Amino acid sequence: MRVDILTLFPSMFKGPFDESIIKRAQKRGILEIHLHNLREFAYDKHRMVDDVPYGGGGGMVMKVEPLFRAVESIRNEIKSSPKTILLSPQGEPFTQKKAKELAKEKYLLLICGHYEGVDERVKQHLIDEEISLGDYVLTGGELAAMVVVDVTVRMLPGVLGCKDSLREDSFYEGLLDYPQYTRPAEFRGWKVPGVLLSGNHQAIEKWRREMRIKTTFEKRPDLLGQKELTLEERGLLEKIKQREN
Repeated sequence: MRVDILTLFPSMFKGPFDESIIKRAQKRGILEIHLHNLREFAYDKHRMVDDVPYGGGGGMVMKVEPLFRAVESIRNEIKSSPKTILLSPQGEPFTQKKAKELAKEKYLLLICGHYEGVDERVKQHLIDEEISLGDYVLTGGELAAMVVVDVTVRMLPGVLGCKDSLREDSFYEGLLDYPQYTRPAEFRGWKVPGVLLSGNHQAIEKWRREMRIKTTFEKRPDLLGQKELTLEERGLLEKIKQREN
């Protein structure tokens, strides 16, 4: 996968993308990340990428010309039309489901929004969609772009060392993860559940399935309403509800 990121602050990405899973994915040739400074596509003397809004009002608006020049330059470079996404508070909320969809793309182009937003003609004629991290406003789209890349790259084959790590992640299958324990088996009188020490893999798997349902029911019951539960999962949920009552 190739990811191009159009930003006013390319240096912000150096730390997060030079560590951990993102770094390994790049070293293995699974991922290419290309950072582009939007100011390089502003051709006036002061490299202006923003201007006052028509009709008045506070703040500044990102100009249409530099954004079009930048996106068209990237498209010409890769000889393709990447999935072009604007990071914006007005966008569709980013979810694990959306990350799975993006992981199927060969090329992604992320535009980091700023100021009071971008010229509406960018939204109408240049991008494919808008994505938001949530119902709050960040200083800019850079942090949002980092999150989108991090979550999406985990979906790519070969990025994680263990396939089960991905499948068992919270939200991957619409449920939260089960409780995790490691050594020692007892700490200050608090013991690890005996089933995890039993060596009985079938019993452990059954316990984990039940705990995923229980954790989701207790912490994020809204997720259960969005997921199509199997017959077994519905049975586990009913047992959990009866015990809670």
